[in-house]
Amino acid sequence: MANEPIIEAQGLTKRFTVKKKSVEAVTDLTFQVARGELVAFLGPNGAGKSTSLRMLTTLIPPTSGTARVVGHDILKQPADVRARIGYVGQLTSGSFSQRARDELLSQGAFYGMSKAASRARADELIQSLDLANFANRPVQQLSGGQKRRLDIALGLMHAPPLIFLDEPSTGLDPQSRANLWQHIIDLRTQYGTTVFLTTHYLEEADRYAERVMVMDRGRVIADDTATRLKANLAGDLLTFGFATEQDAASAVAVIQRLTDREVRREEREVTLTVPEGDALLPAAVRELDAAGLTVRTATGVPPTLDDVFLALTGRTLREAGEGEPVEEASEGEDSVVERGTPATRRNAEAAEQPETEKTGAGR
Repeated sequence: MANEPIIEAQGLTKRFTVKKKSVEAVTDLTFQVARGELVAFLGPNGAGKSTSLRMLTTLIPPTSGTARVVGHDILKQPADVRARIGYVGQLTSGSFSQRARDELLSQGAFYGMSKAASRARADELIQSLDLANFANRPVQQLSGGQKRRLDIALGLMHAPPLIFLDEPSTGLDPQSRANLWQHIIDLRTQYGTTVFLTTHYLEEADRYAERVMVMDRGRVIADDTATRLKANLAGDLLTFGFATEQDAASAVAVIQRLTDREVRREEREVTLTVPEGDALLPAAVRELDAAGLTVRTATGVPPTLDDVFLALTGRTLREAGEGEPVEEASEGEDSVVERGTPATRRNAEAAEQPETEKTGAGR
């Protein structure tokens, strides 16, 4: 059905055994994604993002809960799910000695495409993802940005309606990141693909995603558009500077009459964090002037998604990620992954390895 959500997760939970202790990497993950959405999944290292993607793509089974992905149950119909999704993991997936074009043709064969269909689709992706200049080079000779574009092409080879991207721009220089994101936006425009991705680059999610989900310690703690999250949970930081501390102290009461947010003073500056600060800033300056208080400086700084994370958790995303362990099961714990179509065998095998050894791109 056209209006049916393309992802429906209900109570997904995943526990691993780490040093003989049970660790809950993901807890009660419940959400829906509509067809055509671009959803960014944010959180520090170890928050549970990659584990969530691995459950949704059937690479590892949940400890409890379930999900329907592209209309199929991840537990009862894993092969049907895999046949209808693309998955790009964190590491480059191409065989280093294989040419980029041949990698695409091999991926088509994995999905049961005919040679003619594989060639036509490979040519289409090479053109749309700007791979033509290096399509005949071995993967090992490609730059980081070129490899990531090839990874995305591999994930799109069978024209899935939904693609999962696990930190697609990690390790790329700013120009390569911008170029990669332009290709992601273009593929949505061209193919109507639903994109569900994890990233720790907050500015990427803020700029490109229609919806942002924030995860911390295995739980989703916020889910909305970036604009509403910033307005409701963070707000604009307004700062007013005065000639004397006495003027600043008098200004607190004047500004406080205009808002229910806390107004703070430190020496000759007054600060507050409010939604729609660009409207309050000139109003406050007028009120202060009417009260005989001269404002020497007035600035408004819009919030970032890191401010949202700080408001939700009391720490920044960078602080949250420092020293946190990578999500990883101990040997033997949930290590048997049900095999589906040949196209996903390498990914299934990758899910059985430690996180640092995984490959990607739906191989």
